[in-house]
Amino acid sequence: MKTRRLKKSVVYGIYAVGIFAFFGTIYLIESNVSNKNLKKDNIDYTYVSKTIFDDTVSVVASEAKIVKPYTDSDIKVLQDYYNYKDSEEKQQKSIIYYENTYMPSSGISYGGKDDFDVVSILDGTVISVKEDNLNGTTVEIKHSDDVISVYQSLADVIVKENDTVTSGQIIGKGGQSNLNKDLGVHLYFEILVKGNPVNPLDCYNKSLSEL
Repeated sequence: MKTRRLKKSVVYGIYAVGIFAFFGTIYLIESNVSNKNLKKDNIDYTYVSKTIFDDTVSVVASEAKIVKPYTDSDIKVLQDYYNYKDSEEKQQKSIIYYENTYMPSSGISYGGKDDFDVVSILDGTVISVKEDNLNGTTVEIKHSDDVISVYQSLADVIVKENDTVTSGQIIGKGGQSNLNKDLGVHLYFEILVKGNPVNPLDCYNKSLSEL
């Protein structure tokens, strides 16, 4: 049998077709895999521009404000806090006279009605409830290490020592005292800051940190 040899051009052509077929197959396989991955990505992942911090709400706790020791709108000031900077006329109205002794008022006397509720000016703890022949029934409430409110000339007290009270909570009613009989039913009220009396009118609607 006679052996026949292929021409070089034919051999090269076969090689070329084979290489083309090989790379063509590789291309088709990779394209198919890429399309599948793209479809998978589109299904499994959702891209958003929003972050978890976008809905974050900034919350700043505000301090409670000091309220007046009464809620009745008919209550008025009967005797003011003594301030050496006030006019002589106003100073005279802020002097307590008792048994031939003149004393500057270190608080404010409220009244104007025979029956009115007395309330705590802020959250706090009752540190003292005592009867006094001169000042009547007195309640002291601690609001912080530096601030104490004092309520004198009370009647019908409904709190006791170590009670926790809230701002505006009723602690008793206006009453009378021997120290200021001429005022009738009233509340004598003081605010002590670091042990020193301050004018309550300068404290209302303020927080403890502002005193």
